[in-house]
Amino acid sequence: MTSAPVLGKVYITHHAIASVASEAALSSYGVVGLAAKNLAESISQVLTKDPNRGVDVVLNNNVISLDVFIVVEYGTRIKSVAISVAENIKYKVEKATGLNVNAVNIHVRGLRISNTD
Repeated sequence: MTSAPVLGKVYITHHAIASVASEAALSSYGVVGLAAKNLAESISQVLTKDPNRGVDVVLNNNVISLDVFIVVEYGTRIKSVAISVAENIKYKVEKATGLNVNAVNIHVRGLRISNTD
């Protein structure tokens, strides 16, 4: 009797999950950027360009929780944008990783006026 060969394990880093969440947030309507979580991250952003800033990932027992800090376009409905971003991030992270997303917490850190006409 033969047993099925074990091919190995797959590890998904927090950085990879944050990359997927970051791209999903930035591609959502009404989002003009990601914001720093705190002053220390804001200062480190000046020194290094991390594309995943503004995304915190917590992974417990194969369940993901995300905190995403965004900047919203002035004139859009903030609540609608936040709900849309959360749903978009949840869908894309679950699709990319195969893991369940328990919570996506959206923190709106600011508004940006892009069109000054």
